[in-house]
Formats: sequence, structure tokens, C-alpha cells
Amino acid sequence: MMKPLLKIGPLVIDPPTVMAPMAGITDLPFRLLAKASGCGLVCSEMISANGLVYGSEKTRQLLISCPGEKPLSVQIFGADPAIMAEAAAMVQDSGADILDINFGCSVKKVLKSGAGSALMKTPEKAEAILRSVRKSVSIPLTIKIRTGWNPSGDEAMRIAQIAQDCGVDAVAIHPRTATQGFSGKAFHSLIGALKERLRIPVIGNGDIQNARDAVDMMEQTGCDGVMIGRGAIGNPWIFEQVRRRLNAEPRFEADMELRFQTMLDYLGMSVKYFGESRACRMMRSRLSWFVKGLPGSSRFRQAISRISSRDQAMEFIDCYRKMLESMENGRQN
Repeated sequence: MMKPLLKIGPLVIDPPTVMAPMAGITDLPFRLLAKASGCGLVCSEMISANGLVYGSEKTRQLLISCPGEKPLSVQIFGADPAIMAEAAAMVQDSGADILDINFGCSVKKVLKSGAGSALMKTPEKAEAILRSVRKSVSIPLTIKIRTGWNPSGDEAMRIAQIAQDCGVDAVAIHPRTATQGFSGKAFHSLIGALKERLRIPVIGNGDIQNARDAVDMMEQTGCDGVMIGRGAIGNPWIFEQVRRRLNAEPRFEADMELRFQTMLDYLGMSVKYFGESRACRMMRSRLSWFVKGLPGSSRFRQAISRISSRDQAMEFIDCYRKMLESMENGRQN
């Protein structure tokens, strides 16, 4: 297939792959991993517009970025047009390349505030937010939506059309209903229907676990790019694999050396960004992402569940690597 061109405003995203925003996961260290592994565009965690505007230090820390992850998309959520516009301006001032608005989160706390997927039920409010935000920023503006609250996709079509009319530069769609969460299957046919309807780029999301899934989605739906979320957890190399498949280049697989070096890099970046104590608490679960399916991985998970220092984490990683090497040498002999 001819490689799709993903152009969001004046920005060309090459390869046409986007790291999905995931709360509690797509922090700066994780985004840097994805970028180093070939991702075209990384996106922040979902950030509260209210938190930004009312001065929450914890929320503002989510805007911290660095040149190595450019281009960067920052996603905000909220329900008040004025607050969303003010928060959007703050995001632009922070140096973000793209502003994204969440129309897909179905967490109860977010829905109760009228934000996330709740906006797909209230097109008038959605339009007011988009017009207000569009006036407040000059950087490209995108939205991420779901199917809506029923499988028909009518709400997705309506919100996407409103977005285009309001000057939004691209739409990403995860074609599951708000009530589905991540269960069941994504309705990929809706991505194609949306692409036929809109003039602006459409980014497909949902059930992409490998490079073939990504390229199949582009071929079958005609979407301009793909957004990968859960499929990249513990496997950031999926982005390089997609790039190679699109360019008809030899297949790429992460060998053991790269897998363990990535763990060390992730640990080091997390310590630098969060501080040693907090980073180690996070790594107690996150390092296990990279060893899923490997021999003895359950013992490694148990070992790292109590790490309290960077040196200790590095020691456990090194011990596990040596154990696997010993097992491999034993098989060869």
C-alpha cells in the first residue's frame, strides 16, 4: 500500500503513528521511550483544564516536556468553554505542538463533571467548547472521540462534523461505545465511514496489537494514521515495526539486549523525572511490562515488587538477564 500522509495543520507526522494518551502511563519517560522507538507523535496523559486554570501544581507538572519528544500533543478535558479556552492557552504557552481535547473518557468522575464522553451527548456544549478553544490557540487542534453511547455511530458522526466546522485539524476515533470501556471488539468500519464523511484527517484507534493490525486498519478504512495505546505497553518497538511494514522494510524484532536496555533506560529516565523514591514505586509494576511471556518472569515480578532504590532495581534486572542468558547457553550446549 502507499504510505498514508498524516498532516495535522502544518505538521507532517511521519511515520503516521500516534501514541494514545493513557492516564497514569504516558508520562514524559514513557513518551520518550515511544519516541525513541519510532513513534511519529506522542501525547500526554489526560490533563484537567480545571486543574491547570486553578493552579494545581500536580496538574501543571504534567505539562513538563523536553525537546527529545517533539512533536508533542497535549490532551485536556473539561466541560466549561471559558476554562477550556484558558487551559488551552496555557498548553500552547508551555510549548506543545498540538492541543487535543478528550471526548472519549468514560470514567465516572469525568462523566459527572460533564466532560469526556458526556460531551458526545451534548453537541451544543461540545460546539461551544470547540469554538472557544479554537479562538484561544493557533497551534493545531484535534479531538479524540468514541463511537458514542450506542453502537450506531451517529453521535461520533455528529461530533466529528461539528469539530470540522469549528476548525479542528484532525479527529482520532476509538470505535467502541462509552459503555464498552475496552471490552468487546472495536467497530473499525466506523473509522472508514468517518473518513468518507470528513475532509480533515482521521486517525484510527482500537485493537492494534502488532504492525499487521495497524497496516490492515489503514488499508481497510483509509484512515490517515493509527493511534496505538495498550499495544505499546511493554512493547514500544511496535512503532518501529509499523514504520518498517509501511515502508516495505525487513521485519524488526526486539532482541533480549534491546529489551533489557530499554528497561534500564526507562528506569533511568523515571528516576531523573520523578525522583528515585517515587520512580522506584512506579517501576515495581512497570518493569514487568517488558518481560511478559519470558521464562521466570513471575519470579522477576516478585523480586521487583519491593525495590526501593535505582541500584537495587538495576541489580534485579541484571540478575534476571544473566539467568536468561544461562538458560539460553544451557539449551545450546
